[in-house]
Amino acid sequence: MGVVVGLLLGAGLACVWWSWWAPVERPATARPGWSARTRDALVQAGMDGVTPGGLLLTSIGLGLVALLVGLVLTRVPSIALCFGVFAGLAPSALVRGRARRRRARLRQLWPEVVDHLASGIRAGLSLPEAVAQIAERGPVELRDPFLAFAEDYRATGRFGECLDALKVRLADPVADRIVEALRLTRDVGGTDLGRLLRTLSTFLRDDLRTRGELEARQSWTVYAARLAVAAPWIVLALLSTRPEAARAYDTPTGLAVLLAGGACTVVAYVLMLRIARLPEDPRVLR
Repeated sequence: MGVVVGLLLGAGLACVWWSWWAPVERPATARPGWSARTRDALVQAGMDGVTPGGLLLTSIGLGLVALLVGLVLTRVPSIALCFGVFAGLAPSALVRGRARRRRARLRQLWPEVVDHLASGIRAGLSLPEAVAQIAERGPVELRDPFLAFAEDYRATGRFGECLDALKVRLADPVADRIVEALRLTRDVGGTDLGRLLRTLSTFLRDDLRTRGELEARQSWTVYAARLAVAAPWIVLALLSTRPEAARAYDTPTGLAVLLAGGACTVVAYVLMLRIARLPEDPRVLR
């Protein structure tokens, strides 16, 4: 009986102590987690059916396969481990590359989408009708998400929930701003939506023109830096085809050389990305 009373007393004191601490809420502007960032990248890359967990399992499986193949071909664990790590990172790099290229294509299409919305509103269409008509008259690459919005709205009639689903399907900061402008107009009313959309279209075209000039000037530098990062490992792969050259790395000194080279490669590549990266709009309205 005394043990039960002691446990109850301890639990009560713990509850009292816990009540003095307010729950820590995540701020709205906090950086999203790995899962949210990966899901956005998959959607932006056009891989809606792939989950972050599936991408992680694919990376692990591909890395293990490359590790086994490297062990069979070279008989050197250190070399096989290096190429296994690179193979494991390849799916994520592929997704990021596809997402970056697709964002660049969509960046050229958003001004046209905004123009369609503005013209539909000027023609007297309601907000849901103006958004749904993008599925028929908008850019081909963006018609599927807006077609899904039209089907959702016909099925439910809930404009806000359909806009939320549209934001998830697009996963784009420009789309977030457009959607929130439409939602605000629907909730509080107002006659400035047309002017807002025209101003947004002008800003998007100015940003597209400036970004295009910067990317054209720095593209050759980025490609040269990537080639410089990949060249030593291409040479290592060629050297590994000769058993006497591969055995040189099957020693503590060879392992240290590979580790130092891998660290230098990672640091150089990250610095290159940091230096060459242009500002990207974060999804603050997700």
